[in-house]
Amino acid sequence: MILSLQRVRLPLAHFELDMSFEAQAGATGIFGPSGAGKTTVLELIAGIRRPTSGRIVIDHSAVDDVGAGTHVRPRDRQVGYVPQGESLFPHMTVERNIRFGVRGDDAEPFVQRVVDVLEITPLLPRGASALSGGEAKRVALARALVTSPRLLLLDEPLAGLDRPLHSRVIEFLIRVRDDLRVPMIYVTHDPAELRQLVFDVIAIDRGNVVGHGPVTEVLA
Repeated sequence: MILSLQRVRLPLAHFELDMSFEAQAGATGIFGPSGAGKTTVLELIAGIRRPTSGRIVIDHSAVDDVGAGTHVRPRDRQVGYVPQGESLFPHMTVERNIRFGVRGDDAEPFVQRVVDVLEITPLLPRGASALSGGEAKRVALARALVTSPRLLLLDEPLAGLDRPLHSRVIEFLIRVRDDLRVPMIYVTHDPAELRQLVFDVIAIDRGNVVGHGPVTEVLA
C-alpha cells in the first residue's frame, strides 16, 4: 500500500467529501464527473487542504491524522503534484523552474532524460511567464518528476498537449511507473488515458467512492 485515505472528510460548497480508499504501488486513476471532488482529493493528499476528520497515510507514514493533531507540511510530504493550473515561478527561467528542489549531481542523468522526452531543451532559457499553456504544462510535469517523489499526483496532466507529444508523455509515464517505480494517482476525464496507464480506478461522485477496482471492470 502506497496511499490510504481513512474516513477523510471535508465540507465543500454542495456536499461533504467523505473518502476512504487504498492505492497500491503502480498507477491508480481517479475518475468521475466534473465537480465530483477529484481535484480536492489530490489537494488533500498534497497537504494543500486539511481534512476536518480522518487520516491520510503515504508510504506507511501518516501525513494527516486529525484525531492525533498531525499535519505534515506539503513540502515535507515528498509528493510531486501537477495541478490543472500551472504553478511555475514566473520570475524564473524554465531551467531554474525544473531544477528547483533537485539536490545532488547524481540526479543529473534523470533530469536530462525528463528534459529530452518532454522536448523542453529549446525552452530552457525562456522565462516561465512567456510559455504557452501546453509548454507550461510540460515544464510543470518535468519539475514534479525530477525530484523523484515517493508519490506523484497528476491532475489532467496531458491537457493542452498536442497528440504526438501526448503519446510520448504517456510512454514516458509508463516507464516512470514500471522502471522507476514512482507510484501515481492520476486524474483525467479521458478513459483512454486510464486504460493505457493505470491498473486500478477509483470512481467518485459528489465526494464519495462509487466504484473501485481494475480499470477493465470500472470502465467497462
